[in-house]
Amino acid sequence: AALPAGAAAPAPARHRFGDPAEVGALRGDLLAWYDRCKRDLPWRALAATEPDADRRGYAVWVSEIMLQQTQVATVIDYYNRWMQKWPTLQALAQASLEEVNELWAGLGYYSRGKRLQEAAKKVVSELAGHMPRTAEDLQKLLPGVGRYTAGAIASISYGQATGVVDGNVIRVLCRLRCIGADSSSPVVIDQLWDMANALVDRSRPGDFNQALMELGATVCVPKAPLCGECPVKQHCQARRRKLFGKPIPMPDVEDCGVGDCPLCPPATEPWDSSLGVTNFPRKAAKKQPRVTRTATCVLERRGSCGTPEYLIVQRPSSGLLAGLWEFPSFPLAQDLQEKEEREALADHLQAWMGQPVAAKGLRFIGEVTHIFSHIHQTYVVYSLPLDGDMTLAPASSPSRWVTEKEFHASAVSTAMKKVLE
Repeated sequence: AALPAGAAAPAPARHRFGDPAEVGALRGDLLAWYDRCKRDLPWRALAATEPDADRRGYAVWVSEIMLQQTQVATVIDYYNRWMQKWPTLQALAQASLEEVNELWAGLGYYSRGKRLQEAAKKVVSELAGHMPRTAEDLQKLLPGVGRYTAGAIASISYGQATGVVDGNVIRVLCRLRCIGADSSSPVVIDQLWDMANALVDRSRPGDFNQALMELGATVCVPKAPLCGECPVKQHCQARRRKLFGKPIPMPDVEDCGVGDCPLCPPATEPWDSSLGVTNFPRKAAKKQPRVTRTATCVLERRGSCGTPEYLIVQRPSSGLLAGLWEFPSFPLAQDLQEKEEREALADHLQAWMGQPVAAKGLRFIGEVTHIFSHIHQTYVVYSLPLDGDMTLAPASSPSRWVTEKEFHASAVSTAMKKVLE
């Protein structure tokens, strides 16, 4: 029978967990390991001890948003400060975006904090302060909450037996079942979600999902995985392949005995025995980041106490680094000579300040490179000392003078901190 539109084709048996006894054993092995070895993390403690369901859901939600694209070790301090400042959805809903950006500064991907606060306002104003209780409703009703975050909140906070698929889970499942097709393709992602939903332990879904992610973060790591310490190694097809080579007379685990299997590596990328289990997962070739150059000018004056003060301006409320503060900056065309860059910056400052700026008065300081996820950004840094105050053109962005201490307490990006250094 033809599949309904958009439905994933069933995975060949070799890529599935088809044996209920194996599924039961895998759940038991993984949860026993998690109970012994799990890391002590502040959001786990809150999820386990907070009796109020809305506070519990909020505590997990904040941790999941912070942990997107950011390592656990970096998140812990930010998380503790956040929960101390805004322990409830109601407290966060009353905060300003400026306060959120200030606390978020240095974590990167600033739109995460902005969306989290917008969603908290929605819960308070439209949902009477109550978090949705299922993955489906969380994803449908909360802006910025996708399929993974919804599954994590619902399983960890509310005990819903729903799976999760993040980068760690993708790696673990691809190795357990020798899935070597591009792990970002819709076909593979659909199969992994089906697999995660089938595997999740019905009595301890939150712990099971955290255990699967913990395994990927600490044991089944991208390079040099600790296969000897893995609690589910006896269920791992990639490890079996590494130890025993091609199983004979069984069909090769790589081709499953099925032509054009959507989950196997392409024929042009056969098993590399030197890589072992790290043959999986296969990723699509990374897109090269866009290369951009930006002229940045540090305007400096002596403050009332003789300490240096710097002018910072606020970025637009949408786009990259939305709403953050920075030194006056503007994009440069590629391949300009230094003299042309200096003149372009002087013209920009002149239009912005409404008073003449001599290009030769700009002092070239150096270049700062900062890598965003999709942009390779070079800031060409100049300084311009000013005598006394200056009046800005009315059309210019919000701006203020700050001391070095005030600068570091403001919502500024890591890249701008590098520029000041």
